[in-house]
Order: sequence, then structure tokens, then C-alpha cells
Amino acid sequence: MLGKKLVTAQKRGETRALCLGLGMVACSMMMYFFIGITIVPFYTKSVWTTETVCKVLKANIKDQVFCPNSKGSEDEEIFPYPCLQVWVNVTASGQEVMLYQTEDTLERNPKCSYIPDKLENSKEVKARIERIASNFKKYQTFPCYYDPGGTQTNVILSRLYPLKGLLFAFLWPTLMFTGGCLIIVLVKISQYVSVLSAWQ
Repeated sequence: MLGKKLVTAQKRGETRALCLGLGMVACSMMMYFFIGITIVPFYTKSVWTTETVCKVLKANIKDQVFCPNSKGSEDEEIFPYPCLQVWVNVTASGQEVMLYQTEDTLERNPKCSYIPDKLENSKEVKARIERIASNFKKYQTFPCYYDPGGTQTNVILSRLYPLKGLLFAFLWPTLMFTGGCLIIVLVKISQYVSVLSAWQ
């Protein structure tokens, strides 16, 4: 009687462990799919792939401009902010080009190097942009990214999705997939050992 209860409990435990492993594998596959349709296209479409050194030539704050609507945004997301324009000398090409914060900055407003987050207090926005401009004037040499193919003559300060970020995004689903497969393999080994011991 006790042996039957132990066997039943063992089968239930194996079933739960098997379901856990399969669930982990399924969740990891969904995460792979989500990353593949969101982050990977942005990474592959970016032409600013090569790192070089940029030297600041001038950093000026122009009159206020309006943040243009991105696709699908509403009118209330338009807000005025001082336009910071940073011109740099690219070491790789020796050209004088405009610097943008990320790829998204160029797409949203090609007139400005930096687009702040929407803040209710315009003084905070102005103070932040002035602080960024002073930092550029203080640290005049820094790494940046340019397009080696030449389709884009401007440069960006940082990529939205660098290679390290892409690998980090794939790290968690990979760990979950490996853990799920390991659980499934251990359950199958346990079942095989049980059958083998019972046959002997």
C-alpha cells in the first residue's frame, strides 16, 4: 500500500516537473519571438555600426522648437524645448557633421541633437539642455558611431540597441530555455531509471 502511494506521488511529481519544463520552454520561445519582432529589426536597420572618436567643434542652443509628432502619437505630446545643436569632427572621415543622441533623435527631429523627455516644468527642460551643452564643451572628445557605408553623414552618440544590449535581451530566454530542457531531460532520465529498476 505504501509502495503504491510512493509510486503515485512520484508520478505526480514527474508530471508537474515535466509541465514546468515544457512551460519554461514555451515561455522562452515566446520571448524569443517578441525580441525578434521588436528589438532585432531596430538593431539590423541601424546603419551607425562603427565606433569612432568625435571632437566637439561647437555646441549651440537655438530658439525653442516644437517636438514633432511621431507616428501614432497625439497632439498633446507636442511640446516646445530649446534646440541643442552639436557639431563634431569625426576622426574616421575628418568631416564636420551634426551629432544626434540616438537614431530615434534624427528620425523625430533632424534639426536638434537632443530631444528631452516631456516635462511640465519648462525651466527643468532648459536647465537640462544647458547642462548637456556645458558637458559637451567640457568633455570635447568622446566615442560616437558613424555609418561606414556613407548613406548617413551624421553621427550618433549612442545606439538604441547596441550589441551588448541585444545579447543581454537574449540572455534571459536562453537561460529559461536551458533550464526547461534540463528539467525535461532529468524527468526522462528519472522515468527511465524507474522503469529499468522495476524491470530488474
